[in-house]
Amino acid sequence: MEAWFSALLAALALPQYGLSTVFVVALVSATLLPMGSEPAVFGLIKLDPTLFWPAILVATAGNTVGGAITWWMGYGSEVAYEHATHRRPSEARPLQWLRRFGAKACLLSWLPIVGDPLCAVAGWLKLPFWPCLFYMAVGKFLRYLVMTGALVWAFPGKLSY
Repeated sequence: MEAWFSALLAALALPQYGLSTVFVVALVSATLLPMGSEPAVFGLIKLDPTLFWPAILVATAGNTVGGAITWWMGYGSEVAYEHATHRRPSEARPLQWLRRFGAKACLLSWLPIVGDPLCAVAGWLKLPFWPCLFYMAVGKFLRYLVMTGALVWAFPGKLSY
């Protein structure tokens, strides 16, 4: 198992597979797994500053796809719950708040700790998928732009390898 994991990490190592690695890391980090993708984006940009915009866009795409997967996980969980219990779940106050804001609440999907579960809850509440995906993408793009821009500003210069 350890040899397989080492081979996988070697195959995804920066900078040889830079943008594809950023996509995969961003996708996985948008699921409920505790992982951050900003270090991968920042590392790639430090290795090749000309990849700033492509890295931001690829990370946004990967993170948005991960958010969509999480939305569908929430949707499927709610459907399975209804099928198993033969009733709709009762809604707690936070769920009522989220339903009131609707798909626009997915703008907050970029937040640490609560952002990924927010996507799952949006699916659970069966909020409209495409508007949720749009707001997720906007929030995630702004997060990558601000976070990566701040890191590049705070740590100027190119890394040599």
